[in-house]
Amino acid sequence: MIKNEVMLITYSDSLGENLVDLKKVLDTYLSGVIGGVHLLPFFPSTEDRGFAPSDYTVVDSKFGTWDEIESIGENYYLMFDFMINHISRESYFFKDFKKKHNESPYKDMFIRVEEFFPEGRPTKEDIDLIYKRKDKAPFQSVEFSDGSVERVWNTFGEEQIDLDVTKKVTKEFIAKTIKEMAEHKCAIIRLDAFAYAIKKLGTNDFFVEPEIWELLDEVREVASEYQVMLLPEIHEHYSIQMKIASHDYLIYDFALPMITLFSLYSGETKRLADWIRQSPMKQFTTLDTHDGIGVVDAKDLLTDAELEFTSKQLYKVGANVKKIYSSEKYNNLDIYQINSTYYSALGNDDSSYLLARAIQCFAPGIPQVYYVGLLAGENDISLLEETKEGRNINRHYYAMNEIEEEVHRPVVQNLFKLLAFRNESKAFDLDGEVSVETPCANEIIITRKDKSKTNIAVLTANLTTKTFSIEDNQQIIMSQ
Repeated sequence: MIKNEVMLITYSDSLGENLVDLKKVLDTYLSGVIGGVHLLPFFPSTEDRGFAPSDYTVVDSKFGTWDEIESIGENYYLMFDFMINHISRESYFFKDFKKKHNESPYKDMFIRVEEFFPEGRPTKEDIDLIYKRKDKAPFQSVEFSDGSVERVWNTFGEEQIDLDVTKKVTKEFIAKTIKEMAEHKCAIIRLDAFAYAIKKLGTNDFFVEPEIWELLDEVREVASEYQVMLLPEIHEHYSIQMKIASHDYLIYDFALPMITLFSLYSGETKRLADWIRQSPMKQFTTLDTHDGIGVVDAKDLLTDAELEFTSKQLYKVGANVKKIYSSEKYNNLDIYQINSTYYSALGNDDSSYLLARAIQCFAPGIPQVYYVGLLAGENDISLLEETKEGRNINRHYYAMNEIEEEVHRPVVQNLFKLLAFRNESKAFDLDGEVSVETPCANEIIITRKDKSKTNIAVLTANLTTKTFSIEDNQQIIMSQ
């Protein structure tokens, strides 16, 4: 079951070395601070830090076992990733396809380019139309055991082979995977890259309607059998999130990170107030994730000039944030994201950071906090340079003794206090309401009330001075 409590986002080996260490960290330092855990992909994988899964039936042995995940699930609601768009080329299914080719029972699981396009295609126009993450056709040639060669679809990396979600064999695989996740205490399945899953001739193969809704509804029907909820993941224009919300799915608030940065850099409250007023309650809010800070997600909520201002200020104010870290030289796949920890994006400034988290806690929805952000982590330049992977600037590996030191920093202690308050206060009822006032250009007052309107929490903040106070039923809980 989902609880209306803060969710931690973490890899299995980032707070300590494995799942045993992670549980120690949760139980020792985070009781009451965190109510749920999004365990980033922990399955055997061949690329992309777990996002090229080869086998959903087991836990990667370097992290631990299902028993250890279930043990965490005893006290925290859990979210797992299902890469519905693709699977590793080292999966049993694709290896069987390569070995047996047209005799494989899994041959229909994959999108065969020569079968998808009519004879003489794809043309340059076809390829240009595809919404893609790289400057070439999202196909790769595969040599089969019988000596034949043909192309299959792979949107992301060479290791990630796209699935044909319209075929019976793939639907059976999806249903089986959901069932197995549910059996291991999964409360929410995050559908990673789902918007790429439908391919249709004559379209850009991204969020193709109405077929994408048919897919989501089919998956939701299966998941509901096991009381598992879905969280479709998509980084794009905020209007798509709103459309997903209108179909009664959980969504991400990926616009809040950039809007909050703009508001804190400029000291202006209008854009933030406007966004909070229109945000749905059935969502998870974010400031940071395992990826970069999304720019495209806030387009039209911020003007192009405001987005440019925010990006420039991020490079100017941010600690050790450089444009090159979000470029091809550092293997950056998405030009619409900026690689940085959120703490460093705010210049490693404690006051700005705590105010940002206070805003997140009072925004509609349930807060998600990335593990680096939970410890107010700075950009890891050493890991970035060692790997030449831009996103690794925000993927520090914390040793147990390091965690022991970090949790005692004042900014972290204050953050823990804030998150514990968010979990405990009855004012943050998801059936309640949110109201916003802006007494002047740089001041904002966000009020949360439960459904009965008897429990009231108020955040009063000045975005120029970075001062704020929090009241719960007229008692001061926190101020700076």
